[in-house]
Amino acid sequence: MGSLALFDLDDTLIALSPAFRRFARDFARQYALPAEAEDWLFRAWDPYQRRDEFFARVRERYGLAESVEDLWRLYRTRMPEFVELRDEVRDGLVAMRRAGWRLGIVTNGEADNQLGKVERTGLDRLVDSVAVSGALGIRKPDAEIFRIAAEGAGCALADGGWMVGDNAHADIEGGAAVGLRTVWVDGIEGRWDVAPAATVVVKDVVEAFPILLTRPC
Repeated sequence: MGSLALFDLDDTLIALSPAFRRFARDFARQYALPAEAEDWLFRAWDPYQRRDEFFARVRERYGLAESVEDLWRLYRTRMPEFVELRDEVRDGLVAMRRAGWRLGIVTNGEADNQLGKVERTGLDRLVDSVAVSGALGIRKPDAEIFRIAAEGAGCALADGGWMVGDNAHADIEGGAAVGLRTVWVDGIEGRWDVAPAATVVVKDVVEAFPILLTRPC
């Protein structure tokens, strides 16, 4: 059995901000919004904000007839079309698989949105398991979602492994709590008031691949 590495999805394997910028441009065009709308949408968007709250603000600001739920559904349907997987991230995952690692994705979010991103980018063909909170009814840092992701990859948490992610609480504290070593992808300085006690800290997930390849469980 190979070593286990679990990865967060958003702002770890894929970058949300450029994808949302493309979504905002398309959304503003679709609804014939004022010229300033794309920039306002991008500035107002917070990846950690509840999406229904965000679209309630959008609906009120621009007087849209669609319900908040319809706008939220549109986002979940369209957002996967705008995400991209960088070649260097794909190459890193391929190198780990070739080296015998078992790989999984563990992500919080709605099932249609998150699975759409995974399939759109081809990540489903690069990993052994995908655990999505919206499909399972549990969220990181709950230990159960890590267990499901590990077992889906053919591994047991008791055998150790790595969790790689950008969220200090959900990914790093959650991964450490189930016995995994952790890589914190701290791409945005100052996001967290208290830095987590990660095993390794990197600025970009690409930096994590050579580290993991030399430090199997």
